Amino acid sequence: MAETQDIAIVNARLVDPATGREGRGSVLLRDGAIAAVERGAAPATGENARRIDAKGLVLTPGLVDLRAFLGEPGAEFRETLGTGSHAAAAGGVTTVVCRPDTDPPIDDPAIIDFLKRRARDKAIVNVLPCAALTKGLHGKEITEFGLLLEAGAVAFCDGARALRNPQVMRRAMIYARNFDALIMNHVEDPELRGSGVMNEGEFASRKGLPGIPLEAETVMLERDIRLARATGARYHAAMISCAESVELVRRAKQDGLRITCGVSINNLTLNENDVGEYRTFCKVSPPLRHEDDRLALVAALAEGVIDVVVSDHDPQDVETKRQPFAEAADGALGIETMLSASLRLVQAGQIGLPQLLAALSARPAGLLGLGCGQLGIGAPADLILLDPEAPYVVDKRKLKSRAKNSPFDEARLEGIVQTTFVGGRVVYEVEPG
Repeated sequence: MAETQDIAIVNARLVDPATGREGRGSVLLRDGAIAAVERGAAPATGENARRIDAKGLVLTPGLVDLRAFLGEPGAEFRETLGTGSHAAAAGGVTTVVCRPDTDPPIDDPAIIDFLKRRARDKAIVNVLPCAALTKGLHGKEITEFGLLLEAGAVAFCDGARALRNPQVMRRAMIYARNFDALIMNHVEDPELRGSGVMNEGEFASRKGLPGIPLEAETVMLERDIRLARATGARYHAAMISCAESVELVRRAKQDGLRITCGVSINNLTLNENDVGEYRTFCKVSPPLRHEDDRLALVAALAEGVIDVVVSDHDPQDVETKRQPFAEAADGALGIETMLSASLRLVQAGQIGLPQLLAALSARPAGLLGLGCGQLGIGAPADLILLDPEAPYVVDKRKLKSRAKNSPFDEARLEGIVQTTFVGGRVVYEVEPG
């Protein structure tokens, strides 16, 4: 591969989520990595380097999204590696972990090899496969963790399906422990969910919609925590959505268990009232909860109980969303608006920018053992230039995803990614005007 030209990004507001340090400085990119970081006025420059004046914009590591559905193989009508990666780059996401619930599912090394080759050809950001936890996603027989890890899998889950059988989950945890592999479960018991379509409570009753109780999440989460305690496995609750789940995770961490958890940008910034007049774009899993639960999630993120924020990017075909609310499919776009939506918390003074960016980049990178998510010499040059205060109105027609079902459609947000670098190359620049 031809060598890339050195790039010196000067006059930037450096925010390093790995250390929490921020201040004026410059960064030199060389051969796909960070070659120098200079704090203060001194520019980090190399001979014949291309100079980019950041003009005071935030320079920070690109985001690492642990949960996104990218369509391939089998659901290219919803999203492709190409369209999904362009949406990611526009949203400042430089590494995407794709869900395994494709057709066929990612339960075989050959499928991982296919994805890696397709990503090299079509994707403009890093795409990492999360392999299926059970064969065929059927929840009965665990996959060959060793072979899948060797092929390139970074974690194991069954996508939007929860692993219901506790005996299978226990076996999976014991097996995963031998490889120090990360298990990520979608904590929603389908039997407790039943026919529910939104958060159980007064609002659902007024809308005449069957509710999903909190226990659908907390019962499965507590089961998984107990199994993780018994086996010593690394366990990650893919997305939690209520205050009770926060307390379960907090206690598990206090007990020294290797437990982490994530939260969807939807549950972090929206609540059940956003469903409004049966807006199917706000029908997601886990469902949007009460405002008290959302505030508990925000506080837990600031405290560090919640480790990562994910987009839960789940594009749906228009025909599956243009249905009565109870019949519409779960899922919404998220990867392109995740950063700007989460900046609402910074603007409200609920969390600091370095803390937020740590949950979006440094901590998910750490969970997967990646070298990105930091402004350190030798780290991958996966970076973004961000104007955190630039306002815009979300227009679904301008979103780069193949689908258009965004819960933030027509929302007024702040925070525009001006430039995205992957491996030291510019892969996205905001369109002028």
